[in-house]
Amino acid sequence: MRREIRHIYHGQKVTEGAGVSLRRMFGSREAALFDPFLMLDDFRSDHPHEYIRGFPWHPHRGIETITYVLKGDVEHGDSLGNSGVISAGDVQWMTAGSGIIHQEMPKGDEAGAMHGFQLWANLPASRKMMPPRYRDITAAAIPEVRTPEASVKVIAGTVAGVTGPVDDVVIDPQYLDCAIAPGREFILPTRRGHTAFAFVHGGDGTINGSAVANGTLVLFEDGDELAATAGNGPLRLLLLTGKPLHEPIAWGGPIVMNTQAELDLAFQELRDETFLKHRIDAAR
Repeated sequence: MRREIRHIYHGQKVTEGAGVSLRRMFGSREAALFDPFLMLDDFRSDHPHEYIRGFPWHPHRGIETITYVLKGDVEHGDSLGNSGVISAGDVQWMTAGSGIIHQEMPKGDEAGAMHGFQLWANLPASRKMMPPRYRDITAAAIPEVRTPEASVKVIAGTVAGVTGPVDDVVIDPQYLDCAIAPGREFILPTRRGHTAFAFVHGGDGTINGSAVANGTLVLFEDGDELAATAGNGPLRLLLLTGKPLHEPIAWGGPIVMNTQAELDLAFQELRDETFLKHRIDAAR
C-alpha cells in the first residue's frame, strides 16, 4: 500500500545558537507525529552573518544529532576529545547518550555558502544514558545507488541491496539523499509501522499529486512504499524513515528525556558539574 500524505510543512524561521538564522521544519510541537525524530533544521544560507556565530559549547543528553553538509565547512569539538571539520557531502552522527558537551561552528565555503541540515533523533528510555559516541562519515564513505529513475546516496539503511555506513542505531533509520531524474517517478519500499517523511531541498515535482518544491516537507501516513515524481528538472529530497519509540517526551532545550524529574536532574548535574558520565579517558 502506497503511503498517503499526512501533513505538508513549510517550516518557520528561528534563531538558535549564538545567532544562527535557520528554518525549523519541525520541532517540539510536532515531535509526537514524527516519532522517533524530534527536529529538522534547514541551515542553508549564502550570507555568513546568518551563521558565522555558530553553536558554541553546549550540552546534550538523551538524543542523537545528525548533521549533513551540502556546501561549506563545519568545525566541531566535544568533551570526548573528538574534533575536526566536516565538509560538503560529509555527515556527523553524534549520540549524546548520558551526556556530552560539544560545539559546531559553521565556516561556509569560499563563496560564503553554508548549506546543510541537522536532524535530531530520540533515544529510548533504555538507552538514554548509554555511553556517548561520535561518528564522522566522509562523503567518500557514503555509497550511491544509480537507477534510471534516481541517484540515491545511502547514509543509513539499505536501497537495492546497498547499505549505508551508519548502522547499530536504535531507531533503525533510513536516511537517503535522492536526486530524481526529470519527469521520472521514484518509488521507495518502506517498513510498515515506521515513520516516514520527505524534505525537498532542490527542484520541484509532485508527491501523490500534490506539488512540492524547495523547502517543502511531507509527512506520510503508514504504508509499504512512498513515491515522488520530478518536474521538468531534477528533484532533490531527503527521505527519512525510523522505528517509533512510543514513549513520553520531556524536552528541555538541548536535553530530551522521558520525565520532568529526569530533566530536572540533568540540569542540576550541569550546575553541579557532574553532568558528564564519560570523559576522554573513559572513551578511549
